[in-house]
Amino acid sequence: MTNTVFFPGLGLEFELNRVAFTVFGHSIYWYGVIIAAGFLLAVAYGLHIAPKFGMDSEKITDAIFIVVPMAIIGARVYYVIFNPSVCFGADGSFSLLRAVAFWDGGLAIYGGVVATVVTALIYCKVRDVDFWSGMDVTVYGLLIGQLVGRWGNFVNVEAYGGVTDLPWRMCSESIANELWWGGLLESKLAYESVLDGTLGVHPTFLYESLWNLLGLIILILLMKKGRKFNGQMFLSYVIWYGLGRAAIEGLRTDSLYFFGTPIRSSQMLGIVSALAAIGLYVYRRRTAGPASEPFRPAVVPAATATEPEESHPTEENSPAQENGPAGEEQEAAPTEEAQSEKEEQRGDTD
Repeated sequence: MTNTVFFPGLGLEFELNRVAFTVFGHSIYWYGVIIAAGFLLAVAYGLHIAPKFGMDSEKITDAIFIVVPMAIIGARVYYVIFNPSVCFGADGSFSLLRAVAFWDGGLAIYGGVVATVVTALIYCKVRDVDFWSGMDVTVYGLLIGQLVGRWGNFVNVEAYGGVTDLPWRMCSESIANELWWGGLLESKLAYESVLDGTLGVHPTFLYESLWNLLGLIILILLMKKGRKFNGQMFLSYVIWYGLGRAAIEGLRTDSLYFFGTPIRSSQMLGIVSALAAIGLYVYRRRTAGPASEPFRPAVVPAATATEPEESHPTEENSPAQENGPAGEEQEAAPTEEAQSEKEEQRGDTD
Protein backbone atom coordinates (compact mmCIF):
# COMPACT_ATOMS: atom_id res chain seq x y z
CA MET A 1 0.00 0.00 0.00
CA THR A 2 3.01 2.27 -0.38
CA ASN A 3 3.26 4.74 -3.24
CA THR A 4 6.15 6.96 -4.27
CA VAL A 5 4.80 10.30 -5.44
CA PHE A 6 7.13 12.97 -6.73
CA PHE A 7 6.98 16.49 -8.09
CA PRO A 8 10.03 16.69 -10.36
CA GLY A 9 9.61 20.38 -11.13
CA LEU A 10 9.64 21.20 -7.42
CA GLY A 11 12.24 18.64 -6.35
CA LEU A 12 9.82 16.95 -3.92
CA GLU A 13 9.29 13.24 -3.32
CA PHE A 14 7.00 11.45 -0.86
CA GLU A 15 6.66 7.84 0.27
CA LEU A 16 2.96 7.46 0.97
CA ASN A 17 1.45 4.58 2.89
CA ARG A 18 -2.34 4.53 3.01
CA VAL A 19 -2.26 2.81 6.42
CA ALA A 20 -1.57 5.17 9.31
CA PHE A 21 -1.44 2.49 12.04
CA THR A 22 -3.14 -0.72 13.12
CA VAL A 23 -5.36 -1.40 16.14
CA PHE A 24 -5.80 -5.05 17.13
CA GLY A 25 -4.87 -6.06 13.61
CA HIS A 26 -7.31 -3.62 12.00
CA SER A 27 -5.80 -1.04 9.64
CA ILE A 28 -6.58 2.62 10.27
CA TYR A 29 -6.14 4.57 7.05
CA TRP A 30 -4.71 8.06 6.68
CA TYR A 31 -7.78 9.00 4.67
CA GLY A 32 -10.02 8.51 7.70
CA VAL A 33 -7.53 10.17 10.05
CA ILE A 34 -7.32 13.25 7.83
CA ILE A 35 -11.11 13.46 7.45
CA ALA A 36 -11.43 13.24 11.24
CA ALA A 37 -8.80 15.96 11.70
CA GLY A 38 -10.68 18.22 9.30
CA PHE A 39 -13.89 17.56 11.22
CA LEU A 40 -12.31 18.46 14.58
CA LEU A 41 -10.77 21.65 13.22
CA ALA A 42 -14.11 22.61 11.67
CA VAL A 43 -15.92 22.05 14.99
CA ALA A 44 -13.32 24.01 16.96
CA TYR A 45 -13.50 26.98 14.63
CA GLY A 46 -17.29 26.85 14.47
CA LEU A 47 -17.52 27.03 18.28
CA HIS A 48 -14.96 29.85 18.25
CA ILE A 49 -16.92 32.10 15.89
CA ALA A 50 -20.44 31.14 17.05
CA PRO A 51 -20.70 34.01 19.57
CA LYS A 52 -19.99 36.53 16.79
CA PHE A 53 -23.22 35.38 15.16
CA GLY A 54 -25.18 35.25 18.40
CA MET A 55 -25.16 31.45 18.30
CA ASP A 56 -25.50 29.35 21.42
CA SER A 57 -22.60 26.87 21.62
CA GLU A 58 -24.95 24.23 23.04
CA LYS A 59 -27.16 24.36 19.96
CA ILE A 60 -24.06 24.32 17.75
CA THR A 61 -22.88 21.14 19.48
CA ASP A 62 -26.31 19.55 19.11
CA ALA A 63 -26.33 20.40 15.41
CA ILE A 64 -22.86 18.92 14.91
CA PHE A 65 -23.89 15.50 16.18
CA ILE A 66 -26.84 15.50 13.78
CA VAL A 67 -25.42 17.22 10.69
CA VAL A 68 -22.00 15.54 10.50
CA PRO A 69 -23.22 11.91 10.31
CA MET A 70 -25.77 12.95 7.70
CA ALA A 71 -23.07 14.75 5.72
CA ILE A 72 -20.93 11.59 5.64
CA ILE A 73 -23.91 9.50 4.58
CA GLY A 74 -24.81 12.05 1.91
CA ALA A 75 -21.25 12.13 0.58
CA ARG A 76 -21.17 8.35 0.28
CA VAL A 77 -24.66 8.06 -1.22
CA TYR A 78 -23.80 10.66 -3.86
CA TYR A 79 -20.64 8.74 -4.76
CA VAL A 80 -22.43 5.40 -4.95
CA ILE A 81 -25.32 6.79 -7.04
CA PHE A 82 -22.96 8.03 -9.74
CA ASN A 83 -20.45 5.19 -9.39
CA PRO A 84 -22.50 2.07 -8.55
CA SER A 85 -19.73 -0.31 -9.66
CA VAL A 86 -17.99 0.34 -6.33
CA CYS A 87 -20.67 -1.80 -4.65
CA PHE A 88 -19.78 -4.97 -6.56
CA GLY A 89 -16.92 -7.39 -6.14
CA ALA A 90 -14.70 -8.90 -8.81
CA ASP A 91 -17.22 -11.73 -9.30
CA GLY A 92 -20.05 -9.26 -9.92
CA SER A 93 -21.81 -9.89 -6.61
CA PHE A 94 -23.23 -7.00 -4.61
CA SER A 95 -21.46 -6.25 -1.33
CA LEU A 96 -23.09 -4.06 1.32
CA LEU A 97 -19.70 -3.61 2.99
CA ARG A 98 -18.22 -2.24 -0.22
CA ALA A 99 -21.22 0.06 -0.59
CA VAL A 100 -20.61 1.70 2.79
CA ALA A 101 -16.80 1.49 2.99
CA PHE A 102 -16.17 5.23 2.84
CA TRP A 103 -13.01 4.81 4.95
CA ASP A 104 -11.29 3.40 1.86
CA GLY A 105 -12.11 6.55 -0.11
CA GLY A 106 -15.10 7.42 -2.21
CA LEU A 107 -16.75 10.38 -0.53
CA ALA A 108 -18.23 12.95 -2.91
CA ILE A 109 -17.96 16.31 -1.19
CA TYR A 110 -20.94 17.74 -3.02
CA GLY A 111 -23.11 14.97 -1.61
CA GLY A 112 -21.95 15.97 1.85
CA VAL A 113 -22.73 19.64 1.20
CA VAL A 114 -26.24 18.85 -0.07
CA ALA A 115 -26.92 16.60 2.94
CA THR A 116 -25.61 19.29 5.28
CA VAL A 117 -27.93 21.94 3.85
CA VAL A 118 -31.01 19.70 3.94
CA THR A 119 -30.28 18.49 7.48
CA ALA A 120 -29.55 22.02 8.69
CA LEU A 121 -32.84 23.23 7.19
CA ILE A 122 -34.77 20.62 9.16
CA TYR A 123 -32.75 21.21 12.34
CA CYS A 124 -33.26 24.99 12.20
CA LYS A 125 -36.98 24.52 11.68
CA VAL A 126 -37.30 22.22 14.69
CA ARG A 127 -35.05 24.27 16.99
CA ASP A 128 -36.49 27.63 15.89
CA VAL A 129 -33.22 28.96 14.48
CA ASP A 130 -32.97 31.22 11.46
CA PHE A 131 -31.70 28.95 8.67
CA TRP A 132 -29.82 31.61 6.71
CA SER A 133 -27.97 32.94 9.71
CA GLY A 134 -27.24 29.44 10.99
CA MET A 135 -25.73 28.48 7.63
CA ASP A 136 -23.55 31.59 7.77
CA VAL A 137 -21.75 29.91 10.68
CA THR A 138 -21.73 26.45 9.10
CA VAL A 139 -19.87 27.38 5.90
CA TYR A 140 -16.63 28.08 7.76
CA GLY A 141 -16.61 24.50 8.99
CA LEU A 142 -17.44 23.24 5.50
CA LEU A 143 -14.46 25.08 4.00
CA ILE A 144 -12.09 23.86 6.70
CA GLY A 145 -13.29 20.28 6.35
CA GLN A 146 -12.92 20.43 2.57
CA LEU A 147 -9.49 22.01 2.45
CA VAL A 148 -8.11 19.52 4.99
CA GLY A 149 -10.01 16.50 3.67
CA ARG A 150 -8.56 16.86 0.17
CA TRP A 151 -5.19 15.78 1.53
CA GLY A 152 -6.73 12.38 2.15
CA ASN A 153 -6.98 12.16 -1.65
CA PHE A 154 -3.28 12.92 -1.87
CA VAL A 155 -2.38 10.02 0.44
CA ASN A 156 -4.63 7.73 -1.63
CA VAL A 157 -3.07 9.15 -4.83
CA GLU A 158 -6.45 10.01 -6.32
CA ALA A 159 -8.50 13.02 -7.43
CA TYR A 160 -5.80 14.15 -9.85
CA GLY A 161 -6.14 15.71 -13.28
CA GLY A 162 -4.99 15.11 -16.83
CA VAL A 163 -1.49 15.06 -18.23
CA THR A 164 0.59 18.24 -18.00
CA ASP A 165 4.19 19.40 -18.07
CA LEU A 166 3.68 22.27 -15.61
CA PRO A 167 6.41 22.72 -12.94
CA TRP A 168 4.09 21.47 -10.18
CA ARG A 169 3.07 18.29 -12.07
CA MET A 170 2.58 15.19 -9.93
CA CYS A 171 4.01 11.79 -10.94
CA SER A 172 3.98 8.21 -9.70
CA GLU A 173 4.01 4.69 -11.08
CA SER A 174 0.44 4.12 -9.97
CA ILE A 175 -0.69 7.27 -11.80
CA ALA A 176 1.08 6.17 -14.99
CA ASN A 177 -0.56 2.73 -14.78
CA GLU A 178 -4.05 4.11 -14.15
CA LEU A 179 -3.75 6.56 -17.04
CA TRP A 180 -2.54 3.79 -19.33
CA TRP A 181 -5.25 1.32 -18.32
CA GLY A 182 -7.88 4.06 -18.65
CA GLY A 183 -6.80 4.86 -22.20
CA LEU A 184 -5.80 8.40 -21.21
CA LEU A 185 -2.28 8.21 -22.64
CA GLU A 186 -1.86 8.45 -26.39
CA SER A 187 1.29 6.34 -26.67
CA LYS A 188 3.78 4.16 -24.85
CA LEU A 189 6.16 7.11 -24.97
CA ALA A 190 3.70 9.20 -22.96
CA TYR A 191 3.47 6.38 -20.42
CA GLU A 192 7.25 6.32 -20.07
CA SER A 193 7.29 10.10 -19.75
CA VAL A 194 4.95 9.95 -16.75
CA LEU A 195 7.09 7.24 -15.18
CA ASP A 196 10.30 9.26 -15.50
CA GLY A 197 8.70 12.60 -14.59
CA THR A 198 8.96 14.33 -17.95
CA LEU A 199 5.18 14.51 -17.85
CA GLY A 200 2.84 14.39 -14.89
CA VAL A 201 -0.72 15.19 -13.91
CA HIS A 202 -2.51 18.18 -12.44
CA PRO A 203 -2.63 17.84 -8.62
CA THR A 204 -6.28 18.86 -8.60
CA PHE A 205 -6.65 17.83 -4.94
CA LEU A 206 -4.16 20.64 -4.20
CA TYR A 207 -5.98 23.11 -6.44
CA GLU A 208 -9.23 22.56 -4.58
CA SER A 209 -7.58 22.66 -1.16
CA LEU A 210 -5.96 26.01 -1.97
CA TRP A 211 -9.20 27.33 -3.49
CA ASN A 212 -11.04 26.48 -0.26
CA LEU A 213 -8.28 28.07 1.83
CA LEU A 214 -8.57 31.28 -0.17
CA GLY A 215 -12.36 31.16 0.19
CA LEU A 216 -12.02 30.75 3.95
CA ILE A 217 -9.76 33.81 4.16
CA ILE A 218 -12.19 35.88 2.07
CA LEU A 219 -15.17 34.89 4.24
CA ILE A 220 -13.25 35.69 7.42
CA LEU A 221 -12.50 39.16 6.03
CA LEU A 222 -16.15 39.59 5.06
CA MET A 223 -17.20 38.57 8.56
CA LYS A 224 -14.92 41.24 10.07
CA LYS A 225 -16.57 43.88 7.90
CA GLY A 226 -19.97 42.73 9.11
CA ARG A 227 -22.78 40.84 7.39
CA LYS A 228 -25.15 42.87 5.24
CA PHE A 229 -27.95 40.31 5.46
CA ASN A 230 -28.65 36.83 6.81
CA GLY A 231 -27.29 34.23 4.40
CA GLN A 232 -24.56 36.43 2.95
CA MET A 233 -21.71 34.13 4.02
CA PHE A 234 -23.55 30.98 2.99
CA LEU A 235 -24.44 32.25 -0.48
CA SER A 236 -20.92 33.65 -0.94
CA TYR A 237 -19.57 30.18 -0.14
CA VAL A 238 -21.91 28.48 -2.63
CA ILE A 239 -20.87 30.90 -5.37
CA TRP A 240 -17.15 30.64 -4.59
CA TYR A 241 -17.02 26.88 -4.23
CA GLY A 242 -19.38 26.22 -7.14
CA LEU A 243 -17.34 28.23 -9.63
CA GLY A 244 -14.03 26.82 -8.40
CA ARG A 245 -15.27 23.25 -8.38
CA ALA A 246 -16.72 23.57 -11.89
CA ALA A 247 -13.34 24.73 -13.22
CA ILE A 248 -11.25 22.17 -11.31
CA GLU A 249 -13.60 19.28 -12.06
CA GLY A 250 -13.01 19.86 -15.77
CA LEU A 251 -9.35 18.89 -15.26
CA ARG A 252 -9.95 15.64 -13.41
CA THR A 253 -9.69 12.16 -14.87
CA ASP A 254 -11.87 10.39 -12.28
CA SER A 255 -15.04 12.50 -12.44
CA LEU A 256 -18.44 11.03 -11.68
CA TYR A 257 -20.68 11.38 -14.74
CA PHE A 258 -24.39 12.07 -14.80
CA PHE A 259 -25.96 8.66 -15.46
CA GLY A 260 -23.84 7.65 -18.42
CA THR A 261 -23.86 11.06 -20.12
CA PRO A 262 -20.68 13.03 -20.88
CA ILE A 263 -21.80 15.59 -18.28
CA ARG A 264 -19.67 15.64 -15.14
CA SER A 265 -22.05 15.55 -12.16
CA SER A 266 -20.09 17.81 -9.84
CA GLN A 267 -19.25 20.26 -12.61
CA MET A 268 -22.92 20.58 -13.53
CA LEU A 269 -23.95 20.94 -9.88
CA GLY A 270 -21.22 23.53 -9.30
CA ILE A 271 -22.42 25.72 -12.16
CA VAL A 272 -26.12 25.37 -11.32
CA SER A 273 -25.63 26.02 -7.60
CA ALA A 274 -23.39 29.05 -8.25
CA LEU A 275 -25.92 30.61 -10.63
CA ALA A 276 -28.78 29.96 -8.20
CA ALA A 277 -26.76 31.44 -5.33
CA ILE A 278 -25.96 34.57 -7.37
CA GLY A 279 -29.68 35.09 -7.97
CA LEU A 280 -30.53 34.54 -4.31
CA TYR A 281 -27.67 36.81 -3.21
CA VAL A 282 -29.02 39.71 -5.30
CA TYR A 283 -32.60 39.06 -4.16
CA ARG A 284 -31.78 38.80 -0.44
CA ARG A 285 -29.43 41.78 -0.58
CA ARG A 286 -32.42 43.87 -1.67
CA THR A 287 -35.17 42.34 0.45
CA ALA A 288 -33.76 40.54 3.51
CA GLY A 289 -32.91 43.65 5.51
CA PRO A 290 -29.95 43.99 7.86
CA ALA A 291 -28.35 40.89 9.33
CA SER A 292 -29.64 39.65 12.67
CA GLU A 293 -28.70 36.96 15.12
CA PRO A 294 -30.23 33.52 14.47
CA PHE A 295 -31.93 33.70 17.82
CA ARG A 296 -31.79 36.00 20.81
CA PRO A 297 -32.28 35.30 24.50
CA ALA A 298 -35.72 36.26 25.74
CA VAL A 299 -35.84 39.89 26.86
CA VAL A 300 -37.61 40.47 30.16
CA PRO A 301 -40.19 43.26 29.72
CA ALA A 302 -39.37 46.43 31.63
CA ALA A 303 -42.61 46.22 33.60
CA THR A 304 -41.77 42.77 34.96
CA ALA A 305 -38.02 43.21 35.36
CA THR A 306 -36.72 42.94 38.91
CA GLU A 307 -36.28 46.49 40.16
CA PRO A 308 -36.26 48.09 43.60
CA GLU A 309 -39.81 48.84 44.59
CA GLU A 310 -40.66 52.51 44.65
CA SER A 311 -41.71 53.79 48.01
CA HIS A 312 -45.30 54.91 48.12
CA PRO A 313 -46.71 57.37 50.53
CA THR A 314 -48.27 55.81 53.59
CA GLU A 315 -50.26 57.19 56.36
CA GLU A 316 -47.10 57.40 58.46
CA ASN A 317 -44.96 59.42 56.04
CA SER A 318 -47.50 61.18 53.82
CA PRO A 319 -46.66 64.74 52.80
CA ALA A 320 -49.64 65.97 54.74
CA GLN A 321 -48.33 64.51 57.99
CA GLU A 322 -44.78 65.72 57.32
CA ASN A 323 -46.09 69.25 56.96
CA GLY A 324 -48.24 68.96 59.98
CA PRO A 325 -52.01 68.99 60.33
CA ALA A 326 -54.15 70.39 57.59
CA GLY A 327 -54.40 74.17 57.67
CA GLU A 328 -50.94 74.53 59.29
CA GLU A 329 -48.61 76.91 57.46
CA GLN A 330 -46.22 75.32 54.94
CA GLU A 331 -42.48 75.88 55.08
CA ALA A 332 -41.64 79.45 54.09
CA ALA A 333 -40.58 80.08 50.51
CA PRO A 334 -36.87 80.78 49.99
CA THR A 335 -35.87 84.41 50.22
CA GLU A 336 -34.58 86.32 47.19
CA GLU A 337 -31.04 86.17 48.64
CA ALA A 338 -31.13 82.37 49.05
CA GLN A 339 -32.62 81.91 45.58
CA SER A 340 -29.82 84.05 44.07
CA GLU A 341 -27.19 81.95 45.88
CA LYS A 342 -28.65 78.68 44.51
CA GLU A 343 -28.62 79.99 40.95
CA GLU A 344 -24.94 80.90 41.29
CA GLN A 345 -24.14 77.34 42.49
CA ARG A 346 -26.10 75.86 39.59
CA GLY A 347 -24.12 77.95 37.12
CA ASP A 348 -20.84 76.49 38.48
CA THR A 349 -21.91 72.91 37.65
CA ASP A 350 -23.38 73.33 34.14
